[in-house]
Amino acid sequence: MGALHSRLSDCFAFSLNDSSQKPLDRTSDNPLRGDVAVRLELHVAGRIEDYALIGDMQTAALVCRDGTVDWLCLPRFDSHAIFAGLLGTEEHGFWRIGPAHAADARPPAATRRGYRGDSLILESEWDTDRGTVRVTDFMPPRDGAPQLIRIVEGVSGRVPMRSALRMRFSYGRVVPWVHKHEGRTVAVAGPDSVWFDTPAETYGQSLTTYSDFTVAPGDRIAFTVSWQPSHKEPPALPEPEQSLEATEDFWREWVEHCTYHGPYREAVIRSLITLKALTYAPTGGIVAAPTTSLPEEIGGVRNWDYRYTWLRDAAITLSSLLRTGYREEARAWREWLLRAVAGDPENLQIMYGIAGERELGEAELDWLPGYENSAPVRVGNGAAHQLQLDVYGEVTEALHLAHMTGLARNDYASLLQLKLIQYLEKHWTEPDEGIWEVRGPRRHFVHSKVMAWVAVDRTIKLIESGDADGPLERWKQLRDDIHRDVCEKGYDRERNTFTQSYGSKELDASLLLIPQVGFLPPDDKRVIGTIEAIQRELSTPDGFILRYPTEGSDEGVDGLPGDEGAFLACSFWMADDLAMIGRVDEARRLFERLLALRNDLGLLAEEWDPVNQRQVGNFPQAFSHVPLIDTALRLTASGAYGG
Repeated sequence: MGALHSRLSDCFAFSLNDSSQKPLDRTSDNPLRGDVAVRLELHVAGRIEDYALIGDMQTAALVCRDGTVDWLCLPRFDSHAIFAGLLGTEEHGFWRIGPAHAADARPPAATRRGYRGDSLILESEWDTDRGTVRVTDFMPPRDGAPQLIRIVEGVSGRVPMRSALRMRFSYGRVVPWVHKHEGRTVAVAGPDSVWFDTPAETYGQSLTTYSDFTVAPGDRIAFTVSWQPSHKEPPALPEPEQSLEATEDFWREWVEHCTYHGPYREAVIRSLITLKALTYAPTGGIVAAPTTSLPEEIGGVRNWDYRYTWLRDAAITLSSLLRTGYREEARAWREWLLRAVAGDPENLQIMYGIAGERELGEAELDWLPGYENSAPVRVGNGAAHQLQLDVYGEVTEALHLAHMTGLARNDYASLLQLKLIQYLEKHWTEPDEGIWEVRGPRRHFVHSKVMAWVAVDRTIKLIESGDADGPLERWKQLRDDIHRDVCEKGYDRERNTFTQSYGSKELDASLLLIPQVGFLPPDDKRVIGTIEAIQRELSTPDGFILRYPTEGSDEGVDGLPGDEGAFLACSFWMADDLAMIGRVDEARRLFERLLALRNDLGLLAEEWDPVNQRQVGNFPQAFSHVPLIDTALRLTASGAYGG
């Protein structure tokens, strides 16, 4: 199909309803006005850290340094992408706005960029030999059709600009029918329609919508893309300036609720904003990341779809939100959880769709070559039905924290917690796929058993508080049995370290959570021995932490070939543990090195490639930003900053 798409693009280079277009203004001072009719823009996807996030809490877009939107799914995070150039080429959809440039040259990167205050409003500025121009990109919190708005503003001089919009539906596979409707440009394919509104003159070439224009100081020209089901009436005309003001107000008011005022507040706030952006507002579900198939190893096969709600990720996100003052988001997540597992709590899935969908069938998009040729590109996630016993612990811990911080009581939440323990009572002795979703054989993962202990422990505390009824003495015995089992079978006495699974020699960074969840105290010699063993065996040369050993071209413990980068969450966990065992200065230095890995906008992917010195994995990643917040809070509490 990819080859057919390419041939069709070459043969049918029609404009956007040529008969209605105005003649090209070849007297403009834009040097590209009326350039050759059929050509491709020269652009390849940027490094992962080159991207900025904008979003409306129902979906999100990634904007590159050169002003190109290379990723946008509409209308939801998990919908098909209309711009999929991130995972392919420009033929798979993009939207660039920036200074005009020669057809055979790469588009220039912005001279500087940043978010407007504590918001998701991106401002990019280019200094050119003709002057300076600013592009403001944002997605207003949704009240009607989803919108991506881009406002071009002249700062100085007279700067020739170009907008190039190539819409491709179904992840770049479908070329839509583009035409005019009552003066508006609309692209239609199947159930989807995308509306393009701007006061600037547009024209069509090589299946792309162009606008060439010049801005001077004080000029403000807006461009808006809106999505609407194709069978419905056109969406309302956008009001860019009013939407910009409302978006800024929204973020300012939301950030004011933050109760954290300690060191590195800027990093904490940016992480909180990112987590809010990854929350699907209609339901409270939290996606792990807004992207799919950004590789854990460039050129490798470890490419997964993260546009779903992992109970683990969402639970730890809930923890961070509660501890920084965001109770409404915590309440919404708890309600999402109760709906998602309703009717079948014993068969808890590790992940669900953002509205609680259970079926997330995995497929490969063979027409997309993948980010930097990292194939396959996957949508859906086959790990949804894995057995991961640790999830029961993370969910129970989240419900416990909500209860302890005074979130309004929910009787069904307490009932759910009891049902989860009833399931664990029967199944905790079974092997599972573990926290890292291995696609190899099931094992008795130590972290999974530890988190089963957490689930029972927190439920005992719920019963002891008088807010639930259950077999208290029996479950106290169960808690003791799990603890004894882990200490006997998951601990290597010769090396003084816990191991990845019962009887194994491998280490696993998830063991760093043992003192953090209270399974053993930080000063226990087994805890200290485990921390030091992980530092020796799972550290990269720059001190960041790998999840577990991989075997290069051979199949490793996770059932996959290839390697991966340092897992950022694990590196933050190491900083936490170092602080807990009194090595506070070392913890602070590691934390500051981790902060230095963020891109210029404060965003983190899933992993860090220590060889190529770049971010890898889906981006931005909730599972990286949550522990950043947690470590900042822990270091502040430890007095690492004199607090």
